[in-house]
Amino acid sequence: MDVLPPSIDIHIPFDKPKCEHPRCRASASLNLNKLELTHQLVHEIPLSTSNTFAWNQLIQTHLSKKQLRQVLSVYHGMMLRGVRPDEHTLPRVLTASRLCTNLSFGKQVHAHAFKLGFSSDLYVITALMEMYGRLHGVDAAKWVLDNAPNTNSVAWTILAKLSLIDNKPHLAFEIFDQMLRLKADIDPIGLATAIGACSLLKSLQQARNVHQIARDCGFEFHLLVSNSLLKMYVDCDGLEEARSFFDAMPSKDVISWTEMIRGYVKKGGYNEGLKLFRRMIRAGIKPDSLTISSILPACARVPAHKQGKELHAYLFRNGIDLNPTVQNAIMDMYVKSGFIELASTVFMCMMERDIVSWTIMILGYSLHGQGGRGLDLFFEMEKESSLEIDEFTYAAVLHACVTACRVDVGMFYFNCIQAPTVTHCALMVALLARAGLFNEVQAFIEEHQIVNDAEVLRALLDGCRIHQQLKIGKQIVEQLCELEPLNAENYVLLSNWYADNAKWDMVDKLKLTIRDMGLKPKRAYSWIEFRSKVHVFRTGDVSHPRSEMIYWELQHLMKKMEDEGRRPSSVFSLHDVDEERECIHIGHSEMLAISFGLISTQGRETIRVTKNLRVCRSCHDTAKPPPLDFSVGSVWASSLSAVCILPWQTLFSLSHFRSKGDQMPKHGAFGYGMKHAKMNE
Repeated sequence: MDVLPPSIDIHIPFDKPKCEHPRCRASASLNLNKLELTHQLVHEIPLSTSNTFAWNQLIQTHLSKKQLRQVLSVYHGMMLRGVRPDEHTLPRVLTASRLCTNLSFGKQVHAHAFKLGFSSDLYVITALMEMYGRLHGVDAAKWVLDNAPNTNSVAWTILAKLSLIDNKPHLAFEIFDQMLRLKADIDPIGLATAIGACSLLKSLQQARNVHQIARDCGFEFHLLVSNSLLKMYVDCDGLEEARSFFDAMPSKDVISWTEMIRGYVKKGGYNEGLKLFRRMIRAGIKPDSLTISSILPACARVPAHKQGKELHAYLFRNGIDLNPTVQNAIMDMYVKSGFIELASTVFMCMMERDIVSWTIMILGYSLHGQGGRGLDLFFEMEKESSLEIDEFTYAAVLHACVTACRVDVGMFYFNCIQAPTVTHCALMVALLARAGLFNEVQAFIEEHQIVNDAEVLRALLDGCRIHQQLKIGKQIVEQLCELEPLNAENYVLLSNWYADNAKWDMVDKLKLTIRDMGLKPKRAYSWIEFRSKVHVFRTGDVSHPRSEMIYWELQHLMKKMEDEGRRPSSVFSLHDVDEERECIHIGHSEMLAISFGLISTQGRETIRVTKNLRVCRSCHDTAKPPPLDFSVGSVWASSLSAVCILPWQTLFSLSHFRSKGDQMPKHGAFGYGMKHAKMNE
């Protein structure tokens, strides 16, 4: 075996170790009183004694206590006293060099191993591979293995693991295949490493092949292998295979349950994830912080906010570690389920906040219509010198600028982004368009060459809706139809534009186009929770048992608005829901849900309504201004991960009180609403 990889100098003087790693500096301040006597005794060992047992034990003691600087110092002392290290000394010192990120010292120890004749020892070889792989790259580790006089399955597994750390799953899988061809011993750790490579490759077929190998080796139900297989199937979108294997597992630990819960939540199976979590508790398995972080996104919806609060209380009752990751997940859950003040309370009580914590709250305020508060929070965050602002935080800040219509602030921070993404550009387009600066929008789009991006065009379309720029809006919609010919919502947008301009022949033509292409426009639904039951409404819905009272309440509200001289907008030219244009205003799903909330609650109480699509301008105008008998505050929110904006979801938050004189007549003017709704079924 050669001494060192070609890129490393062979002739290295032995220097006293200088460890600059924070972990090393911290270890220097530890109380070493108990080891002082040991050090004294070791140094009193006669030089004629060649036994290194005492030295090795001292090195191992420091290493187990993470006192890395002392490990290197003891080894330095050995060499100064002429004590010859053995095959137990060198791997421990190499490990300390790796943990200390001291590659220079590790190279010197490698040279000692060669000179002392330990370069063929397997323990030394694997320690060298670990050190070079972590500090010099997987290629250097592979060089060590290729030049080793003898190897074993442990060395191959370490190389595969280092390939995964270096984000080279293909190389890791090739190494595993080579182990199979060489008929090397396959152990659970080697299998888990190969399974990890499949997870990164996201190949379901390779996942099944590795599962069969685990079955053939008899390690299928070894807990480490089983949990790795579960994670692999989840990462490869094989949820059915994951559940089937999960049910077949003879023994499960908290990792097994967490992986299965994470799989369901990741695929949107929130209810199944919650069921599994309850089964886990009944089985006597105590969830850890990772389990909680996996299940909380299932509660980040208005209908599931009670389960989210129960989970939060469960954490306190059972003393589960509330680390920043868990607290961030709790904040995210409260933001998405409409409880921004509870999210703010969690944020204020956090002892330690990371960049994700600040980003969630900044975006949360923005999504709840409080962009100014979001910006104030960001300005406060900037004073924290230890925090590094990333692209997600900048996206949240730009979103807050859009909500608060702060063009100057948005432009300043956009220019601070080193490499703006399409999302950042789309937010800037939305900011300029909502401010009515359409000339600036055109110049910005041309400058950044994003004229053919659908996300950017939809951001511009929002501004056209607000400022009724129908001509520009039509051009954008036609461009969207060309970019996304299989998106039914684009044709609905165009159809609504033609309908608003009384071009009924084009409306009929577009309907035929949608039908002939086999496209299905999304139907609008709104839902509200009342007494632990979710009530769902669709456009023109008359199926609810209390429909008569719901429509009466809406007509009563419309009458009061007319008496005030306020009429909701009837413009649907740039709206993306076809059925709502053809239905009367009070038949829209969100209005039905709001009305149900009004008749189902008493006193001053918050009503939360969620919609799967964009709220039309008419319903927005009705809900936003305060009517005579209840005060309204609209809150807009989106379905999102920690920092990423996904498709529209709308959340109204209404706080109201009813006057005592309002009573429903025995025979209200309900007939017309019901008749019209039936026509639109």
